[in-house]
Amino acid sequence: MPVAPKITSVLSQPRDAPTDNSDKVTFSFEYFPPKTDVGVKNLDNRLGKMRGMAPEFIDYTWGAGGSTSELTMELCTNAQNNHGYIANMHLTCTNMEMGKVEEALKKAKEAGITNIVALRGDPPVGVTEWKATDTGFKCALDLVKFIREKYGDYFCISVAGYPEGHPDKIPDYEEYLKAGKIPAEVYQAEMDYLKAKVDAGADMIISQMFYDADVFLNWVSDCRKAGITVPILPGLLPIQNFGGFKKMTGFCKTFISKEFAAEVEAVAPKEDLEGEAKTAAESAFKEFGIKHMTDMCKKLVDGGMKHLHFYTLNLDFATRKVLQNLGYVPQDYGEETIEKYVGEAKRHRGYIQ
Repeated sequence: MPVAPKITSVLSQPRDAPTDNSDKVTFSFEYFPPKTDVGVKNLDNRLGKMRGMAPEFIDYTWGAGGSTSELTMELCTNAQNNHGYIANMHLTCTNMEMGKVEEALKKAKEAGITNIVALRGDPPVGVTEWKATDTGFKCALDLVKFIREKYGDYFCISVAGYPEGHPDKIPDYEEYLKAGKIPAEVYQAEMDYLKAKVDAGADMIISQMFYDADVFLNWVSDCRKAGITVPILPGLLPIQNFGGFKKMTGFCKTFISKEFAAEVEAVAPKEDLEGEAKTAAESAFKEFGIKHMTDMCKKLVDGGMKHLHFYTLNLDFATRKVLQNLGYVPQDYGEETIEKYVGEAKRHRGYIQ
C-alpha cells in the first residue's frame, strides 16, 4: 500500500501546474462522510470529477465521538489508493477514549495515511455543551502531544486556527457583531493556545471559515508576531444559498460586517417566490456568493497567501467556478474535458502513484 507524502513537504516543492496562474497559488478541498450508501457512491463519483483540478490534498471530517470513524478511514484510503489524492484525515477527541484514538492512528498508518488534522471536535448531535470523557482528551493540544509521543514525526499534524476566536469564546454573537472583535484578553489567550499547539508539534494550521479577508490577514500577521511560523491555510466556504449561509455563520459565530450583511440581504431570494422566479433568484444568489469568494480570494493572494483550502460541502460547482474565475483551474474544465485533465493531474506533485 503506497505511503502518502506529508502535505508540508508537498507544499514546499515546485508545482507542475495545469494553468499559467496556478503555479503561484495552490488549493485543497474538504469533504464530509455521507450518511447513506448512495451518498458515498455519489461522492466517489464527484471525487473522480474533481481530481483533474489537481488539488494538493483533500480532507475528510470525523464525526463527533468517532461516529464516522470507520467510514472516514475507508474514504481516506479510497481517496489515496483509487483516486491518487493525498488524504488529510480529521481526528477528534470529542467523547473519544484513548483506545479509540490509538486504534484510529494505528489503522491510518497501516493505510499509508501520513496526514492528520488533530481537533477537539464538536459535541454530539443534541448536546449543546462539550465535555471530555473521563479517560479521554480535554483538548486538541492533548491530542497533538499524544500523536507526537506515540508516533514521533511520522504524521504531518494540522490543527485548527480561529481568526475570530473559537465560537465557545464568543458567548454573545450579536454583541460580537456590533463590536467587530472579541475582548483583547480573550484574543491573546486564543493566540497563546494556538502557539502551544504548534510548539507541541503541529506542522500546519487550517483556519475556521470567515468572510472578511482583513480579519484573516490581520490574524495571520498577529500569529507571525507571536512566533508561529508554520504554514497557515485560509479555510473558505463559498456562499451557495441564503439558509446555509445564515446557519453556518450563526453556528461558527462568524463576523459579518454591517455592509456585507446588507449586501447579502439585498440579494437573498424572497420567501414567497415560486417556480422559475424562485430558481432564478437562487441562481443569482449563488452567483453573488461565487463573486464574493472570488474577490476575497484575490485579496488573500494579494495579502501573501499561497494556498486556499475550500470547504466544499461535498459539492463541486461553486468551488470550481471560484477557481476558474481566479485562473487556477482551466476554463474548459467540465464533463467533456475531465478525462484529459485527470490524466494531466496524474503527473502533478499532489498525485499518489
